[in-house]
Amino acid sequence: KFVPYGGPNGGDAGKGGSLYLMADENVNTLSEFNSHKKFKAPSGENGQGELCGGLDGADLVLKVPVGTMIYDESKKNLLCDLNRHGDRFLVARGGRGGFGNAHFKSSTRQAPNFAEFGEPGEERICVLELKLVADVGIIGLPSVGKSTLISRISNARPKIAAYHFTTLIPNLGLVNLKEFGGDIHQSFVACDLPGLIEGAHEGKGLGIQFLKHVARNRILVHLLDINSDDPIRDYKTIMDELKAFDKNLVKKPQLLAFNKVETRGKEEVKDAAAALKKKFPKVKKIYTISGVTGEGIKELVFAMWEMLEKAKKAEKKAEPAVQEIPEGEEGENTEDYKVFRPAEENDSHSFEVKFVRSKKDHKVFRVTGRRIEQIVVMTDFVNAEAVARVYDVFEKMQIPRALRREGARFGDEIQVGEHSIIFRWD
Repeated sequence: KFVPYGGPNGGDAGKGGSLYLMADENVNTLSEFNSHKKFKAPSGENGQGELCGGLDGADLVLKVPVGTMIYDESKKNLLCDLNRHGDRFLVARGGRGGFGNAHFKSSTRQAPNFAEFGEPGEERICVLELKLVADVGIIGLPSVGKSTLISRISNARPKIAAYHFTTLIPNLGLVNLKEFGGDIHQSFVACDLPGLIEGAHEGKGLGIQFLKHVARNRILVHLLDINSDDPIRDYKTIMDELKAFDKNLVKKPQLLAFNKVETRGKEEVKDAAAALKKKFPKVKKIYTISGVTGEGIKELVFAMWEMLEKAKKAEKKAEPAVQEIPEGEEGENTEDYKVFRPAEENDSHSFEVKFVRSKKDHKVFRVTGRRIEQIVVMTDFVNAEAVARVYDVFEKMQIPRALRREGARFGDEIQVGEHSIIFRWD
């Protein structure tokens, strides 16, 4: 009031924060999402007088393990696969902040007494599934020494005990070949996967919880217990389960090793290896190791590295020149990571008109389109000037013309989002 002929001076509100999921190699499980299932990014601040705009709401970034797959509510559509550290997926966009009354000032509307509501932010229900990404996966029956092996070769410290299923979740560990006499730059990530039993592909034991992680490993190390009553049967059990779950799993490069050889004589170990090779001619080499004494560990680790390097080279030859992104997403190169965003409409001002039904004294039509629905949801329908602005936008977008072609006449009901207006054009 102290500014002569100052006119409207309400500033615009800030936009709401968006919600992202980001792959972080320091996070190993999705356990946080078991107890906390609803997340909300903060809203933007209201606009103030003297043309002061409100601050934007901060984005909410939820960290998930590398290898997290994001599905829609029905779990039929894969929205994004965060398989690299730093990659982010835009789960829900923040709404646009409403314009203050100063925004609507014009030569014909010099003193607007209305402003916009803020646009509601997007809401989405997602299903998260973790498939750990590791270079080497250690597989085998329960209690064959997988946890002992990964504790020997990496910095992982899993639970080790003399009973089945001590490993309930996969354990990731960094293997550095420098500790075995290799180069400082030679390193890879190994994964100790929970034990597998017969019928796992049907969900028995830890079943599918185990098998789905195998798909993300570049190579596999298959451990057999030399003390088993029938190592040949054990090997066949594991291979059958892999094949039953996904036939491509048995095609992965694989190293085979007898563990706990310190408990048997050399001739017994040699005979067991010969019998298995005779039964399965495709098995060319069987490593003999001891997770307790360290026997044969160094040779096995270097064999992992050599097979891993071959697998990486094969992947580079096979992968397309441009990385494929799931349908409905677009990648943005931002330094060393990607941000995946669900695609928006190419033309935000496009719209569609559809006849809905006939009532006793009028017809009902529905208008859909991102921009017009956005304007309507942000309009204060208690304010007559704000409603008049909606009619102005209809005319600028030439929606009445499209409605007339569909048969709309004066007095008909036009539905846009959750609101309805009356067709007032002759």
